[in-house]
Amino acid sequence: MRYAHFFYDYLIELGISAGTARYLNMVILLGLLLFINLVIHIVSKKIIISLSHKFSEKSKTKFDDLLVANNAPGKVAHIIPLLLTIEFVPIIFTDFQYGENLTLKILYVFALILILWILESVFNTMKDYLKTRPRYKDKPIDSYIQVFMIFAWIIVILSALAILTGIPFVRYISTLGAASAIVLLIFKDTILGFVASIQVSINDMIRIGDWVTFQKYGADGDVIEINLTTVKVQNFDKTITTIPTYALISDSFKNWRGMTNSNGRRIKRAVLIKQNSIKHLTNEDVEKLKEIEIISDYLTTRQKEIETYNTSKNANKNLLINGRNLTNIGIFRKYVYTYISNYPAINKDMQIMVRQLDPTPQGMPLEIYAFSKDKVWENYEYIMADIFDHVISSLHYFDLELFELPNNGSFPTNQPEQ
Repeated sequence: MRYAHFFYDYLIELGISAGTARYLNMVILLGLLLFINLVIHIVSKKIIISLSHKFSEKSKTKFDDLLVANNAPGKVAHIIPLLLTIEFVPIIFTDFQYGENLTLKILYVFALILILWILESVFNTMKDYLKTRPRYKDKPIDSYIQVFMIFAWIIVILSALAILTGIPFVRYISTLGAASAIVLLIFKDTILGFVASIQVSINDMIRIGDWVTFQKYGADGDVIEINLTTVKVQNFDKTITTIPTYALISDSFKNWRGMTNSNGRRIKRAVLIKQNSIKHLTNEDVEKLKEIEIISDYLTTRQKEIETYNTSKNANKNLLINGRNLTNIGIFRKYVYTYISNYPAINKDMQIMVRQLDPTPQGMPLEIYAFSKDKVWENYEYIMADIFDHVISSLHYFDLELFELPNNGSFPTNQPEQ
């Protein structure tokens, strides 16, 4: 305290009144402290940041690099000037008790905010570091960091109010409990998002990088961010759709991770065949189809089996409907199955099937069900198009026709009525 009136006696000697001298003494000491703090802050910040960079360059872990990237050392450099200021405030405001109390309260509040800033940098560093780890990079780390920061902000705000008003911190907590209904209303989305984030994480419902389809929100693309209140999906047209986190547990959505992690991507598409083009085949028709190499052996074997059966039953083959017969759609179905089974881009270890679906007014659907080895969208579409190019162009060899709506003017057009 002996430095409290360092300039006071000198000012008195200059003939300045005692009251004015005390104010001038306080202002001079305060200005001197601010100058010293500025110098110490600049020097300490440069030293701390320089040491942090050198240490991060030498260390093998990325955590300290991320601490530097999130400016944690720069925020820590504020601590030294702050502690110095708190230490010297009682000296500067010796004769001004009210000013001392008010300044100390402001400094304590700033100390709380500084701690929160440092804590935020540490949490952001942890978030960035965990995202570099394969085990955590697809987890909703953002949600948990946001929850911690919300609680930290609440504690800091209540503590600051307690410091400024002199009301005990516990009383604010009890008041907050009484106003819980209002708090729940204000933080409804945050609370729902937090609960949803926990359930999503525990049940492993969605991860960063998953391809999801959320029809209600028009989302169809990759998850790029999961935080406390929202999930961001980058659609395939590069637009971004924001979905409430709690919608993941309240609404239905499709996650394509199972397909991505499997050994193939499903092909499930049908061609519509005119039903009046389906017919039994004569021996001449079968002989002609034997020129198709991949089903030649099959036709020879089946033809012998059918002839043996019909002979044993004395079937009257003057009509093709009698006995057993081959049909053009049956042989075509076998041809497509054989073609798909030999197609190099199809996974032979997964389900392969060519089947008829229920007849429709538009024809008989013949569906191909298989899995492509390549799951990349562009390559998958190419494989599927290549298969159906061949299938559709092969129909006429079997005297089958593809169904198309007639273009005879009997259907409505987009022309306005006259």
